[in-house]
Amino acid sequence: MSRKFTMEEAFAEARRCLHCGIPGCRKGCPIENNIPDFIRALREGNIGAAYEIISIRSNLPAICGRVCPHEKQCEAHCVLTRSKRGIQIGSLEMFVADFAHQYGLKPVPKSTGERGKVAVIGSGPAGLTVAGDLAKMNFDVTVYEKQSEPGGVLMFGIPDFRLSKDVVRREIEQLRNIGVKFECNVMAGPEITVDDMFARGFDAIFMGTGTALPRTLDIPGQELRNVLTAQYYLLMVQLVNSGMLDDKETMLKEGDRVAVIGAGNVAMDAARTAIRRGAKEVTIYFRRTEAEMTAFPSEIKAAEEEGVRIRYLSEPVKFLSREEMQQITGKALTDKEESGADVFGGSEGADIRKPVGGMLLRKLAKDETGEFRPTGEEEYVVCDCVVQAIGNKPAARIVSTTTGIQVDERGFVITRERPYGMTTRAGVFSSGDVVHGPATVVLAMKESKKVAAGIAMYVDAKRLISECSL
Repeated sequence: MSRKFTMEEAFAEARRCLHCGIPGCRKGCPIENNIPDFIRALREGNIGAAYEIISIRSNLPAICGRVCPHEKQCEAHCVLTRSKRGIQIGSLEMFVADFAHQYGLKPVPKSTGERGKVAVIGSGPAGLTVAGDLAKMNFDVTVYEKQSEPGGVLMFGIPDFRLSKDVVRREIEQLRNIGVKFECNVMAGPEITVDDMFARGFDAIFMGTGTALPRTLDIPGQELRNVLTAQYYLLMVQLVNSGMLDDKETMLKEGDRVAVIGAGNVAMDAARTAIRRGAKEVTIYFRRTEAEMTAFPSEIKAAEEEGVRIRYLSEPVKFLSREEMQQITGKALTDKEESGADVFGGSEGADIRKPVGGMLLRKLAKDETGEFRPTGEEEYVVCDCVVQAIGNKPAARIVSTTTGIQVDERGFVITRERPYGMTTRAGVFSSGDVVHGPATVVLAMKESKKVAAGIAMYVDAKRLISECSL
């Protein structure tokens, strides 16, 4: 996990770099950032040059410096890591990006917009990467975002304690500085279709809509109040933190017992957020062992250090109401539970669903073939709130409002190799989670950089053919 360096610490860390002839760090970076050269410039005291070098490959260095899994990527490939003295590349990247912001450095000139006109749907990591790369190539780029401000999952899905929203806003401002335009509160599909965008004169369209629909457990009791998805919960918390919603909209009260279902970074985010919202206890339940956890080791460690408990080999099979839990346990409701009643949100628009009170868990064990099977043992656990963090799937609002865009059996968009990232409809491109499934910020950026090049190739060829036919 990156830490904030002082200038002296950053220079000292940069001086430790060996500047290998074959830099493993760059090979470990999904977007092939020129790590040795930016560190060399930093070591020489030229922070502006360091920022220029980083900006060649990355549109979001302040974000990547904070949330990329450096311990699995660039830092893992540093030769000094073998002796546990690896260069803290993420911290150096964060230092350079923060310095550039503080002193107003702008290493990339503004787009002329003369090469073509491209619409980008969605302003998450994929959309912002495509928008930034195309602007650098002198395209006229407009980003359409359904939320009130751009940023996508960076703004509304990653908690503040991992990524400050001010950092996201300033990176987006840098994109505005190079000519990228943003139109917010616009729902692509229902409000503006792909055909509408082509009618407005766009040469190509990029879909970076991510996986907007959360997956849920198909078990009894899922309709109970306070059985939430992590996507909804984290969005509500961010809106509350931004002053856009009342505090009660998070659906979690101080002193609640929270159960989080899942094993990825989103599950860790939800659990750590619940701790910060005043939960009495937070437990993550996962149907397999620690070895199968997909969350970064640093995130698991941080969650446990903050008091989050993790229960392995435990699978929910039923959510139960408070009344059902009272009958099972024989324990009366507490004053807190009674005062909460069964109405949430006041008399107007009240939620009259029964509140969740617990779960029935099935215990699992790993057999000799490596399969996880029920042991026959079950357990009831008490909880006031359940947060499901078991993955997401693509929404169909764009695909369903246009023709020619094919998806696979899971709903993910099918794309071509040439031009890279183009869907089965000419001129419409896609990448990121909506194509490859949920991944890290930097992996979404990696694919999106290749798609930006594919869009440029397509628009150039289209214009050449048009000119030749005159």
